[in-house]
This record gives sequence, C-alpha cells and structure tokens, in this order.
Amino acid sequence: MSTKERKGDNQKLKMLYLVKIFTEETDDQHPLTIKEIISRLESYGVNANRKTLYADFDELREFGLDIISNKSSHEWYYNLGSRDFELPELKLLVDSVQSAKFITDKKSAELIKKLESLVSRYEGKKLHRQVVISGRIKAMNESIYYNVDRLHEAIGAGCQIRFQYFQWNVKKEMELRKDGAWYQVSPWALMWDDENYYLVAYDADDDKIKHYRVDKMLNIELTRDMRLGQDQFKKFDMARYSTSLFGMYGGEETKVILEARNDMAGIIIDRFGKDVFIIPVDDEHFQVAVNVTLSNQFLGWVMAVGDGIRIVSPDKVVNQMKAEIQRLRNQYGV
Repeated sequence: MSTKERKGDNQKLKMLYLVKIFTEETDDQHPLTIKEIISRLESYGVNANRKTLYADFDELREFGLDIISNKSSHEWYYNLGSRDFELPELKLLVDSVQSAKFITDKKSAELIKKLESLVSRYEGKKLHRQVVISGRIKAMNESIYYNVDRLHEAIGAGCQIRFQYFQWNVKKEMELRKDGAWYQVSPWALMWDDENYYLVAYDADDDKIKHYRVDKMLNIELTRDMRLGQDQFKKFDMARYSTSLFGMYGGEETKVILEARNDMAGIIIDRFGKDVFIIPVDDEHFQVAVNVTLSNQFLGWVMAVGDGIRIVSPDKVVNQMKAEIQRLRNQYGV
C-alpha cells in the first residue's frame, strides 16, 4: 500500500465506501471507470490506486457482491449486477405500498424512500416516477403501521388484546364507540381485503368471530389472558369469510349526490374519505357529492346501508336504482 493511500482520513472505511459507491451509483446502464471510482473514494476521504482496487473488487466478489467488469473503447467499466431485489420486484412493492388504503400518505412516502435505497439512484428515480396514483383515499390514522406490528405480536404470543374503537362523526372528528369503553378480544388473523386491513378475532362475550378495521383501533394493549376461540377457528374458512364481506366491480365514473342521516357520517367518510364536503340539509340530515364507479355493486352498497342513505341525483342513477329495485321485486315475486 502506498504512502499516499494511507493518508486518507477514512482509509479504514474503504471497503464500506466501495460497497456504497457500487450500490448507490452503478447499475447495468451506469457503470464507472477505475478513475471515476478513485475520484468517488477521494470525495469520502479515502485514497486508492488501481492495483489495490483490483484486489478489493476480488474480495468484494468473494464476499458475495456481483461486481461486473466490461471493456469498452479501451476502457474497463465496473458496476454492481444482481441485487437482493431487482427493479421489477421493487416496482410491485412500490405499487402495493402506494395503493394500500391502510397505509397513510406519510408512511407510504417513508416506505417508498427506503425501497428506493435498494437500487441505484438512477433506478430509484424510475421507482419514484412509477408512483403516479393520486387522490386515492388513504388511512387517516397514522398509528395503523404500529397497530399491525402490535397485533402480530399478540397473535404470536397467543394472548388477548384490549383496545378502543372509533368512528368518524359528521364534524369529521374521531368519536369513540361505546362511549370509550374497552373492547377485549382474542386475535387470530389479519386480513387485507378491499384495500383495508382487518383484524379477525373471537369475542368471548358474544361467542362469535368478528372483524375490526385496524385503522379504527386505538391504544392496543396485550393482556395476560390466554387467547380463546380455538375450536371456532378450526372451523373458520378465511377465504369464504372474506368473499362474503367484500367485492369490487368496474363501471362508469359518475358524480352522485347522496342524502344521509347524521349518524351515517362515519359510513360516508369510511367509504369516500375525509375530504368529502358535507352540506347540512336539516338538523338530522346532510348531503354529499361523491364520485363513484357506477355499477350494481354501488347500488347494492346503498341498499345494504339501509334507510339512512339515499341517492338524490343525477336522475339517471336514481332511475337505475328504481330499475334495480323493480328487478328484485320481479325476481322475488314481491
């Protein structure tokens, strides 16, 4: 090793900086020459020469890094080849993070930034450009990220949990259900469906299996009580349960005016997001304009929530609902 090379302030970190350079600054389309690598090292306070770098590259290859060398126009170029995650794999993960309703916008941005660090800065830009989904309703409870971890911990420990549960009111405020009373259940599984996370648990008081939106759970605590409901879950079919609760269909996007009772505010906000503009009609009702994908699934959702919500306009949607009601009458001989 030359005297000049030993003078670098960070000489002991040479191999770590080499890994950083190869990981962050090279890929198949962006290799570096020896001169460029030496220059990068110097910017980190590390001196190097060609002879020692060749030996360093061999050691990194022996350690497991896929350092590729290619000659072009009388110059050798070096880059990192295969990685733990390839770009197409990370694109799938980025899409999943960005589109998942149960992850807040803030947490989505943090996770995507971490995913970008798994490829070069050039490929990281491709991942960033991949994120084009906007206006999608995301979770508004920042604690959901940690709720999921706490629930996995409880399931793994086989213990019961207690928590508080909230809903949105007409003022777009969190409102604790059951006047803030604590729920205590035995957690058995987490289910991701309809772009939301759900806890599937056994409620011993009602002797039945129930599900809870994870982003509506607050102050989750693990208890010392052992989990119950083992016999019920032996007979439980998660796939069938999920299918019976959710479904998605395509259709024409249409702006629809809904009128609802004030106690339906939470249902409206859950379905269409907190940014909806709520207009009071009288002391007991409000109206809201929402963009929906018009389909029998939407009409079925309106029917399912009962007499608390009705379609006001446009006329074509009201008439479509009337036609659907008549079809059901004919189908069931009413």
